[in-house]
Amino acid sequence: MKNTIQIFGTLFCLIIGLASGALTAQETDALEGRWNLTISQEGKELPSWLEVSHSGNNTLIGRFTYAFGSARPISEVKKYGDVFYFSIPPQWEPGAANMEFEGKMVGDELKGTMVYTDGKTYSWTGSRSPDLPYVENPKWGKTIQLFNGKNLEGWKVEGENQWKVVDGILTSSEAGANLISEKEFTNFKLHTEFRYPKGSNSGLYLRGRYEIQIADNAGLEPSSIYFGGIYGLLSPNEMVAKEAGEWQTYDIVLIGRRLTVVANGKTIIAEQNIPGMTGGALDNNEAAPGPIMIQGDHGPIEFRKLELTPME
Repeated sequence: MKNTIQIFGTLFCLIIGLASGALTAQETDALEGRWNLTISQEGKELPSWLEVSHSGNNTLIGRFTYAFGSARPISEVKKYGDVFYFSIPPQWEPGAANMEFEGKMVGDELKGTMVYTDGKTYSWTGSRSPDLPYVENPKWGKTIQLFNGKNLEGWKVEGENQWKVVDGILTSSEAGANLISEKEFTNFKLHTEFRYPKGSNSGLYLRGRYEIQIADNAGLEPSSIYFGGIYGLLSPNEMVAKEAGEWQTYDIVLIGRRLTVVANGKTIIAEQNIPGMTGGALDNNEAAPGPIMIQGDHGPIEFRKLELTPME
């Protein structure tokens, strides 16, 4: 009996020891979390986004969004002392080589280098993504007509302008420049009515940082890169796109990071948190207000209504 008790005691201590070791191994790494990156590339400051999280006991994984394209998975973030490394296959970037990232924590920030798909090396920095507080029972202000039905007053063009107002409809008949509101907003409700021709693709950037996709995807399975998705980050629960050529609607509420999207009368995203910026963001200063940007560099798009109600 004494030997049996000793054996059970030893096994108990071993189990406790293994459990303690597992808990220790799963302690949060300082690198974990969400980071807003700025890549200095060819004289431009490109906003990008990095998320690092735990997988199992010892492996770090993540997601990365470059200056364009969608968030893509990182199979492993490798650490060698205080230096970390990850590799990303090309998405829309030119060439076939991977993008190679190396960095380290310097105080509360990240600093490192990126080898681009063309083999050139660029520097980057990163800061933690800010908390964006949610407000219960918001009070709404006066509704603003972002589009006056007459001209481009209140908007600025990013590039050579192809936007026109035709019979009271804001029209981009071909791929060209993006259109950016002069006013900037933090928390708001947005109602918009739009249509597009067959096969076209556009989008609305909320605060100039989070793209909700507008595209001819009727009949497809819902996806974060299709109609109603926050590009590469949040998928709608249903595909409700109408056929090309029909007028459609989005009713959007954005408070902090929390987003609700009603498309063509159906709620397709219900109070979901947007984790970070999508490709094509104007900047990575998430704590600041930002404009509404209409994507005009992909395909033709028309709007007959853009109404925004800011939170007081």
